[in-house]
Amino acid sequence: MSCQLVSGRYSKGMARENPHRPFTPDPEQMAVFPDVSGNDVNGLGEETPRRARMIYWAPNPFDIPHGQLQLYFYGQSDKAPEFALARAKRQKTLDAPLPEIASDAVQNSPDVWTNSLNQFIESGDCELTGVAEMCEDWIMEGHNVTQSRVIILGVVHDYGEISQAPDKAAGLEVMEQYGRAAAAAKTVAGWLREQGWEAEPITGPMSGALLMIPAALAAGFGELGKHGSIINPTYGSSFRLSAVLTNAPFAPTPAVDAGIDGFCASCKICEDACPPEAIFHEKQTVRGESKWYVNFDKCLPFFNQTHGCAICIAVCPWSRPGVGPNLAAKLARRAERRDAEN
Repeated sequence: MSCQLVSGRYSKGMARENPHRPFTPDPEQMAVFPDVSGNDVNGLGEETPRRARMIYWAPNPFDIPHGQLQLYFYGQSDKAPEFALARAKRQKTLDAPLPEIASDAVQNSPDVWTNSLNQFIESGDCELTGVAEMCEDWIMEGHNVTQSRVIILGVVHDYGEISQAPDKAAGLEVMEQYGRAAAAAKTVAGWLREQGWEAEPITGPMSGALLMIPAALAAGFGELGKHGSIINPTYGSSFRLSAVLTNAPFAPTPAVDAGIDGFCASCKICEDACPPEAIFHEKQTVRGESKWYVNFDKCLPFFNQTHGCAICIAVCPWSRPGVGPNLAAKLARRAERRDAEN
């Protein structure tokens, strides 16, 4: 793959100039770019539905075509000692043992189980919770999940830190919240095991068998944005996910429609802010589904060279503190007027 393909150089009429263009990928990184396109792995342009395939954040990088690029990302962060400390802190959380499963399983109604998740918001473990009934479409190709429920947890970024993207301060903030997300998943899983129910924590970015974004969408976390991340009506895209798999009979929480999808269709802020111009203006067909999609081959080189970039998350209007609820209310009023006219 040539550097020209992913350079993201400014072209008049395509996107506004921004301070990070032109972008020239590091030749060392491009030297290990695989022959296979990441968009092909993701199923861009495929009309037939299928399960997703592992493309990045593999537990073993040598199992995937883009594994050398994953190792390149680690090499970049290793140049900054703060990242090593943050990674070690999160690993300590991941390595902490879970309690044994109690012999007697507590019995509650589905609604009681789901409402009990509020305690983890009140304690500050996370800011968002939701539940979805497991769907096989969310399971990576070649993997198997036996649990019937997925509990989704969300932890919110410090906006002052994430707004500095693509500075390393934003990358460190992402790692901090991944650490919190991991701790929250371990806490919820531990609590469930003490209630007598088997529970498996799932943490990002290496979430293994489960696609967390579609599960979070089903659980009511928001809508998929043009930049490929969830936009929550309150927190925008400025949060990270973790999950817990269980058979405990939690009541699913409903998906939401806050008008965000239509908002994204007419908004170009993240498109214009993306240095490699990786964000499509229109929805694409991906594994038989029309959806917002980010060009993986264009995005990854800049992502890898800037500790995870995060520009599109930071510039999203919904991510600015206090803006989301007002936008959601405005869109709701507009929808009510439209419905009344019809």
